[in-house]
Amino acid sequence: MRWALAKVAIATTSMVALAFCIPLALVTRQIAEDRAMMEARESAGSMVTVLAATEDPMAVGRAVAADHAGATGRLAVHLPDEPIIGNSHADLDEVRSAATAAQTTTVTTEEGLIYLRAVLLPTDRVAVIEVYLPAPMLTDGVTTSWLTLLGIATTLVGISVVMADRLAAKVVRASRSLAEGATRLGAGDLSVRVHPAGPEELKDAGEAFNAMADRVVSLVDAERELTADLSHRLRTPLTALRLDTEALPDRPDCNRIKASVDALEAEVDAVIAGARRSVVDRPVHPSEVGEVLAERMAMWGVLAADHGRRFEMFGTDEPVWVNVPREEVVSCIDALIGNVFAHTPQDAPFRVGLESATARLIVEDGGPGIADPMTALTRGESGAGSSGLGLDIVARVARTGNGRLRIGRSQLGGARIVWTFGDAHIN
Repeated sequence: MRWALAKVAIATTSMVALAFCIPLALVTRQIAEDRAMMEARESAGSMVTVLAATEDPMAVGRAVAADHAGATGRLAVHLPDEPIIGNSHADLDEVRSAATAAQTTTVTTEEGLIYLRAVLLPTDRVAVIEVYLPAPMLTDGVTTSWLTLLGIATTLVGISVVMADRLAAKVVRASRSLAEGATRLGAGDLSVRVHPAGPEELKDAGEAFNAMADRVVSLVDAERELTADLSHRLRTPLTALRLDTEALPDRPDCNRIKASVDALEAEVDAVIAGARRSVVDRPVHPSEVGEVLAERMAMWGVLAADHGRRFEMFGTDEPVWVNVPREEVVSCIDALIGNVFAHTPQDAPFRVGLESATARLIVEDGGPGIADPMTALTRGESGAGSSGLGLDIVARVARTGNGRLRIGRSQLGGARIVWTFGDAHIN
């Protein structure tokens, strides 16, 4: 935009400058010619005065030598029947023609201009005064004047371009800020706001953008408050479940149930606290996937042992950090492993591993597999009678971290789900 406005300024100012400079250049040339002709008339006029007083060639010669034009070899006097006094540049026929016509005339040559003035002498004879004006004299100062005009025009164009660029810079900065804010908002950064600047129209657009962003935040927060309210409704059956577990005897299996109820209550509290937090107050802190995986497998491993389900963990011990909140990594791992328990036979084995070299989390099972991966990744769609949200949640989190989720067939015979982290780094 800045270059476009600069080109407009160049075109406009150039046309204005040309409209003034071309006539001024012609006038300057004409002034130089008029100045030279005036000097020629003055020299001729002084010779007329001399000829009116005397026709003595010696006296006229002294007068010619005393004149500036005569001293520079540009003045001559043609007396009847007398040799030429001074330096003549005119053709004799032209001099005779001027004398016969008894009038003033000019003759243009390749070298310049010749001014011929016929003078009636007291003896009723006609003399001709010749003043030679060379071409450089006719254009004396014209080049300097034209260069000055060109410099003025160039300066005016430069000033107009600078001013247009400064004005355009404000518009461009305001437009770029608004575009960057819209891009960040579209990418999910609901905390972004812009500083309204530039012309009134862009200021209005910036204020409208901020108002829209505030409205989006309020709508999202309202939805999350609704989620918190719905999660809070789980407390009633959870409280009843806790009362029932407290009445259980002190046995290992009963203690495990009590621990599960405690974990469930902690998860509900975490969901409510997270849902009530505004979207603009949620900084993303990197998470170490290996640590989270080990923590969650400690819980799922106990459940697998109770079910008699064989499982294996593989991968390296090198930490893999991703730009995904820890609670979302926990949610994704639980969703992937929970699908294994929910949709495979109780004796079906599974493998969970973290490949640090390729920054991938892999979950494989020995179940029936996933017949339609596209349907499984569609939110709300499931071929196994579930809510259809688990894999969609994992896929959404993967995309948020610039990663991807792929579903295939594992060596165990069932499904192979690979979560590839986009923004991962290994310490």
